[in-house]
Amino acid sequence: MSETQEETTGIDPRKSGVLAALEVIRPALQSDGGDITFVGIDEDSVVHVHLTGACGDCSVSTMTLKAGVERIVMDRVPGITAVVNDGEMSPEEEHAAV
Repeated sequence: MSETQEETTGIDPRKSGVLAALEVIRPALQSDGGDITFVGIDEDSVVHVHLTGACGDCSVSTMTLKAGVERIVMDRVPGITAVVNDGEMSPEEEHAAV
């Protein structure tokens, strides 16, 4: 039986894929005065992010998240089921989501 990358390295390959996808998206968000922070991937393969700056307060942030961020992440990382904005989180909540 072969071991998965996570079992041999302790690194979830989905996390590195999500981080790479967020780096592709980040310049567009930053050009509008916002940004995105990776929080974690839960047991249901839902990616948790935190939209900040102008994106955190924007009235169309849900559309940006679903039509942009979620679509790109799901296209690039197999197995991801959704991307959600956790909004303002305490450091303890952010750590628990990872």
